[in-house]
Amino acid sequence: MAKIDPTARVENPAGLADDVEIGPYTVLGPDVVLKEGVKLLAHVNIQGATTIGARTTVYPFAALGTAPQSVHYKGERTALVIGSDCIIRENATASIGTAGGGGVTRIGNGVMMMTGSHVGHDCTVGDSVIFANNAVLGGHVSVGEFTFLGGQCAVHQFTRIGAQCMISGLTGVREDVIPFGNVLGQAGKLVGLNVIGMKRRGFSKSDLHAARAVYRDLFFGEGTFEARLETVREQAATSAFAAAVVSFIDADRKRPICQPSRGVIKEE
Repeated sequence: MAKIDPTARVENPAGLADDVEIGPYTVLGPDVVLKEGVKLLAHVNIQGATTIGARTTVYPFAALGTAPQSVHYKGERTALVIGSDCIIRENATASIGTAGGGGVTRIGNGVMMMTGSHVGHDCTVGDSVIFANNAVLGGHVSVGEFTFLGGQCAVHQFTRIGAQCMISGLTGVREDVIPFGNVLGQAGKLVGLNVIGMKRRGFSKSDLHAARAVYRDLFFGEGTFEARLETVREQAATSAFAAAVVSFIDADRKRPICQPSRGVIKEE
C-alpha cells in the first residue's frame, strides 16, 4: 500500500500507485495521479489533473498543477503531465494548461527543476532539461531536450528553445534559439554554440568543426539572413547539425531567431 503520512490530505479518488510515499502536510487534489515510486517529501501541494511519472521526487513547498497565471483561464479542465525520474526541488512551480494553448503543460523525463524554478501554462519541456535556481518559463514556451537553463534566466512567452542549448544565468530570452545555441545577456544574444554540452554528450572534434562551420555560414556569411539560411539548407543533406537547425527554423517562422550581437564566435 501507499505510504501516506497521517498529516497529509489526499482527496479521493486520487490515483496512487501502491508504492508511492507521501510525506507530512502534503495536499493532493482528487484528479492527481502518481505513478510507481513517486516520493513527495513534505509540504507538497499538487492540484488539477496532474500526472507525475514513475520515480519522480518532489521536495517541500513545490506547487504543481495549480491554475494558470493567465487572465484568459476560466476554470476549464486542463492538465499537467510530468515524466518519470524527475527531481523537483523546493518552491518549484508548474501550472496546468489553458484551453487556448492546447490544454496540457508537459514536462519530460529526467528533468531537474531546482529551487524556485517555474514552468508556465502550456509549456513543453523535453527530456533531461535542467532548470537552475529561479529559472522561469512564460506560457507556451517549448524547450528541447538536454537544454540547461541558468539561474534566474527568464524566457518570454511563446519562445522556442532548441535541443541542447545553454541559457546563461540572468539571461532574458525573447527570441527563438537554434539547437545547440549558447545565449547570454540581459537581452539574450547568441555567443556561440553549447560546445561543453556537446562534448559531454560525445560529439567528436569533426562534429564540432562541422557545427561551427554551419554556425558561421548562418550568422556571419554574406547577404541577408534568408540568403544565408538557403546556403545552410543546401548543407542539410550531408550535415546533421545543418538539418537540425533548418528544421527548427522552418517549424515556426512567426517569431524572430536569436542572433549574435557582434561578429564574434565564442570558442570553448
